[in-house]
Amino acid sequence: MQNNDDSKDGEKPLTAPLSRRSFVAAGSAGLATVALRGIASAQTPAPASDPPPAEKAAETVIPQYRPPVSDPGPINATLLKMNPSANNPPPTDHGDTGPIWYSFNLSHRREQPGGWTHQVTERSLPTSTDIAGVDMRLNTGAYRELHWHTAAEWSFMLYGNARISVLNPDGTVFLKDVSRGDLWYFPAGYPHSIQGLEPDGCEFLLIFDQGEFSEEDTFLLSDWVRHTPPDVLAKNMNLSPASVAKFPNHDLYIFPGKVPPSLATDKESVGGPAALSPTSFSFNMMGMKPAFSGPGGSAIVVDSRSFPVSKTVASALVTVHPGAMRELHWHPNASEWQFYISGQARMTVFITPSQARTMDYHEGDVGFVPLMAGHYIENTGNTDLVYLEIFRAPEFIDFSLNNWLRHLPPEMVSAHLNISADAIRRIPSQKNAVLI
Repeated sequence: MQNNDDSKDGEKPLTAPLSRRSFVAAGSAGLATVALRGIASAQTPAPASDPPPAEKAAETVIPQYRPPVSDPGPINATLLKMNPSANNPPPTDHGDTGPIWYSFNLSHRREQPGGWTHQVTERSLPTSTDIAGVDMRLNTGAYRELHWHTAAEWSFMLYGNARISVLNPDGTVFLKDVSRGDLWYFPAGYPHSIQGLEPDGCEFLLIFDQGEFSEEDTFLLSDWVRHTPPDVLAKNMNLSPASVAKFPNHDLYIFPGKVPPSLATDKESVGGPAALSPTSFSFNMMGMKPAFSGPGGSAIVVDSRSFPVSKTVASALVTVHPGAMRELHWHPNASEWQFYISGQARMTVFITPSQARTMDYHEGDVGFVPLMAGHYIENTGNTDLVYLEIFRAPEFIDFSLNNWLRHLPPEMVSAHLNISADAIRRIPSQKNAVLI
């Protein structure tokens, strides 16, 4: 990883397009999937030759899927087409891992005059006790009103442009314009705002480091002032009763506003350089050199080592090319919360004892992997798969199955897997993140 000075010339393209999801197009197909909650840098070398006959005899051939079973009752064909792995799982699935899938397309969307928002929390994905997510849209000029949270807020810009502000305890303020692929992080309790900019506002993913967190439960400026006696407000702010009487008598939340002046003008209006925060609360993720890049795809990792203010959230933006997969691995320090940006995928999650679950994922879906659980993510489409791996942790850490096996004495691996030394040498010896 490399340092990032949080500056860029224009908008840098993502490794794959960040498409805006069509929630109308999801329609009945998206709503139907609610039923699933209940049931819910090197290319791998090709083998030099076939395994010897003795080794072939020792291998067990497992079909990828069982033959479809008879189901004479009513079915939702659209639902089954979206997630075949739920209804016709591979024979390696077993037991009950708990839910590992949900979708923003199923979440109630709160419509506001200036945009909309919907969320996936522990209520809809009960296994995710550490992280909650919000997908929010602001129209041009619209504000997510001044507020603060009990949880820290991490964000990934999905579309458009926004201006963010956050106040430090010492009174200095951070002002920044962010665009597609940028991050921000606001510590718990730090007051902040977000405003959509030209030409078409913005859409962003918000991550909170509390699974039960709800975007509905924030400390809003409008809510506070309407629940404080007017005479107290007037005394505190040195305002006349007439001025206080103009304060809003309802929550603003997401509301229309005028496009602000230039960032330079706003910085000057708050007091110039002396009033500006010495700490950066935003980060140009797309300016990072990928931690891994190879024929199968790439992974950009951002955590507290590269973005120091982000002390409770680590992340990776992963691109998996068609036919490739995120290698078998696990994370020792946090569960994994995933957001699928584009493409389609299949993931199997393995937990102890002897439990495994396979699900399919599409744009707008959320995946979940419990702490320590082994898993892979395979691109099952014909376009790039792009998704976020997000962790409630200061650092991104993973272990590769291949890397582990290749750093053990061959006779130890052979004793466990019943394969020859020649076969063991075919296993990639380094972490590849994405294999093809």
